[in-house]
Amino acid sequence: MKVGFFVPCYVDMLAPQAAIASYELLRKFDLDVHYIEQASCCGLPMTDMGYERKACNLEQNIVKYFSGYDYMVIPSGICTDQVRNHLDSLEKTPEVQHIMNTTHDIVDFLHDVLQVKSLPWAKFPHSVALHNGCHSLRYLNQARPTELMIPDFSKTADLLNLVEGLEVCYATRRDECCGFGGTFAIWDQSCAGQQGLDKVNDYARNGLKYVTSADFSCLMHQQGVAKKFGVDIKTFYIAELLNGTAEE
Repeated sequence: MKVGFFVPCYVDMLAPQAAIASYELLRKFDLDVHYIEQASCCGLPMTDMGYERKACNLEQNIVKYFSGYDYMVIPSGICTDQVRNHLDSLEKTPEVQHIMNTTHDIVDFLHDVLQVKSLPWAKFPHSVALHNGCHSLRYLNQARPTELMIPDFSKTADLLNLVEGLEVCYATRRDECCGFGGTFAIWDQSCAGQQGLDKVNDYARNGLKYVTSADFSCLMHQQGVAKKFGVDIKTFYIAELLNGTAEE
């Protein structure tokens, strides 16, 4: 299986450990993994702000560099959603449609494509709060949103339960947005900051020190708020736990 591996711009700059853990994890399944160095951004910030023409060149680069693979894996739920469900400025040719249909974040790829049932190298003997980011929850369908009266499921929890000693826990308001929201956190800093503080205080009230998510963007926001207000939490991108490289 030939797999393209794309590291989003913000992960590359701010969370290289998340990208490294994801790459190492994929290699453990004996896949033909190719790191895509040329592509830079998926175009999500421009799409969020309605600048379709500005996103066009970036989306053309996505097609240029993502072609020729059986699957694309991106260690970011928000960027995976952008590639899978948008690329709005492009004609939906068979090539473009293939990329959209075969792009996954690390959770979807492990759970749905590889159907991973064991992670014998992964141990983390602690309670860990699972934050399912809004994009991963409602656009990638990685877990049941609590507002929907459908059977419960969680791909993220299924994978985390394979880590020896790890207990999956949640904030009281488990699906509440943490306030990151990409450009929203710039436009409305006060609201985004308060949402982040509510979230990290919720963890603290429940005695949860460790937090994980399939979206490092959410973790980045929560860790920053926690540091500013002195809330004792530590965040890990989900692949760090699944790869067995999360350090206490």
